[in-house]
Amino acid sequence: MVLDVYKDWLGIEEVQRPLNHYQLLKLKPFEDNTLFIRKQYRQFNAHVKKYATGEFIDQSQALLNELAQAMLCLTDAERKAEYDASLGRVGESTYKQKSFEDILVSGKICTPEQVKKAVAYADAVGLDVYQAALQHKLAPPETIMLAYAESIGLPFISLEDIGVDAEFAPQIPPLMARQHSFVPVMVADGKLLLASPAPVNPDVEQELRMLFDMPIRSVICVPNQVNEAIAKYYPKDAKQFVARDGAESTAMSAAEALEQAALERKASRAGRKKEKEKEQKASQEPAAPLSEEAAKQRLQSAIVASNLTIMATMGAAYFKTGLATGTSIGVSVTIGILLGAAVGGATYMFLSRR
Repeated sequence: MVLDVYKDWLGIEEVQRPLNHYQLLKLKPFEDNTLFIRKQYRQFNAHVKKYATGEFIDQSQALLNELAQAMLCLTDAERKAEYDASLGRVGESTYKQKSFEDILVSGKICTPEQVKKAVAYADAVGLDVYQAALQHKLAPPETIMLAYAESIGLPFISLEDIGVDAEFAPQIPPLMARQHSFVPVMVADGKLLLASPAPVNPDVEQELRMLFDMPIRSVICVPNQVNEAIAKYYPKDAKQFVARDGAESTAMSAAEALEQAALERKASRAGRKKEKEKEQKASQEPAAPLSEEAAKQRLQSAIVASNLTIMATMGAAYFKTGLATGTSIGVSVTIGILLGAAVGGATYMFLSRR
């Protein structure tokens, strides 16, 4: 007898194949309640895991991946809208996105007073409200992160249900994964999904899009699970990653390039500081004694400068005297220059003999 995992394991009677996401999770068409969608997924996931050993290990793993992809699509507001349209849905979704605070209160996860205190604390220390809720342990971490995921329209996953993708994990630059806190989980609908406590930085998404030649999508996960996965797959001493062709690569990611640039700037500043200190030290040291030839050249330059000064001084003095006695300007200038030259020349000859 041929095994039909959908009928034999999930009790699905539809004979049409392939099943759509709603049929696979036994949901009414276009179900919009994300909590109910996830509840169905968790039940089926736990049931199928019972067959994850022995002779049915391959079939069970394939079905687990299929269930996960269905849940991730139907709990992602953007992807769900696209998927519903492809199935011919007419009219708007009944799903209304709520704020994180509203979800906590309407879902009776926290009291209004607890939420108010968390908001005040978040504003005071510069955190997101969900981070404040985690720190104050207002509810189990998974419940808080599930509410946060719903508030921003992204799906929530547990890495206990869906593990790290063993194919893509070695291809992620370790420094990038550690700094931006994410791990790859699977490819769904042609997109690589990254599990993270918050949406991954758009610049990082763009870099990975170019690296893997496919769109990137964030899925929300409990911080502790992501941290444990990063510690396992990207320890701090991991510097190399496997390129798409299978070879080890040390090419820098954007984060690594920024870190390298910072180190280079630091080294440059240190170099400039050292050079400045060297110049200051040199300026403070006594000058070396001049050679005889250099000393003679300096003396001659001083004599010439002194000679010109005397000429100008004598010329100006006699010019004033000439004007006072009524001597014409031309004669006064000429006599002043000649007297200045005579005195300057005598001074030059006297100093040159020294």
